[in-house]
Amino acid sequence: MQAYILRRIGISLLTLWIATVVVFLGVRALPGDPAVALSAEATSPRALNAIRVEYGLNKPVPVQYALWVGHALRGDLGTSPKTGLSVTETLAQRLPITLELTFLAMVVALAVGIPIGVLAAVRRGSAADYVASTTALAGLSVPHFWLGILFILFFAVKLQWLPASGFVPLYDPIGNLEHMLMPAVVLGIGLAAVVMRQMRSAMLESLGADYVRTARAKGMTERKVVGLHALRNSLITVTTVVGLQLGTLISGAVITEQIFIVPGIGKLTIDSVFSRDYPTLQGVVLVTATAYIVANLLTDIAYSLLNPRIRVSGGNR
Repeated sequence: MQAYILRRIGISLLTLWIATVVVFLGVRALPGDPAVALSAEATSPRALNAIRVEYGLNKPVPVQYALWVGHALRGDLGTSPKTGLSVTETLAQRLPITLELTFLAMVVALAVGIPIGVLAAVRRGSAADYVASTTALAGLSVPHFWLGILFILFFAVKLQWLPASGFVPLYDPIGNLEHMLMPAVVLGIGLAAVVMRQMRSAMLESLGADYVRTARAKGMTERKVVGLHALRNSLITVTTVVGLQLGTLISGAVITEQIFIVPGIGKLTIDSVFSRDYPTLQGVVLVTATAYIVANLLTDIAYSLLNPRIRVSGGNR
């Protein structure tokens, strides 16, 4: 078990290092002079050269990368030339908003996906199964931006039940929930479809297992067979899927936050790209990549705890 965890941590660190290289080189591969992008007012060669010296752009690329990583390890991601604010402080303000949106979307996905998946598996081949499968396929196919626009037009403009956009901090929980409900549902529908399909597949496999047939032969009620045996074992697979999708939710909040004007990491990413704010863009992508890698690592560890076969195979390799 310990060897498995150490190996997964090593792979995660290697992946994170590769992510830093891709982020750093990817930002510098954007067309145009970074010095010009960092300051729209500087036009003279002397001013542009001063900007290059200030941000270390006059140094070789490997040296720039080493300096950036060194500062990032100390928690210093630089200063935004557009706002004059620390990138680390900006991320610290925006990240909790995205995490809240991700949490609410996860709650929506689990609350919808697990019951419907169980129902579809228990009533396999029935009308409920076909409706659930069709709905899940639609949830996977509908783009977030299109669904978000529909929600705004229907619930905010026509019915006027919810605000169309904006954000209210948690000190006003009612206002916060009103503003975050539509983005959370839009973001969670795609994951709900994934959870439903995986739940149905895992439940069908569990319901056909020998231990379930043995429980039924002993006279156990169908509710206990489904709830105590099939559902419990099926949740192992769903746990893996949810963990893997957590990083996707964080990175996938870009479009949703932009549509609903939620000031989280996603909207900050869009704003940084349009304004060519290189330090902020590097920081956002680095934090997003780190969140994705950590989510996958925690999922691997949780799955190894739930599934003893992972621990055995991990310890023998």
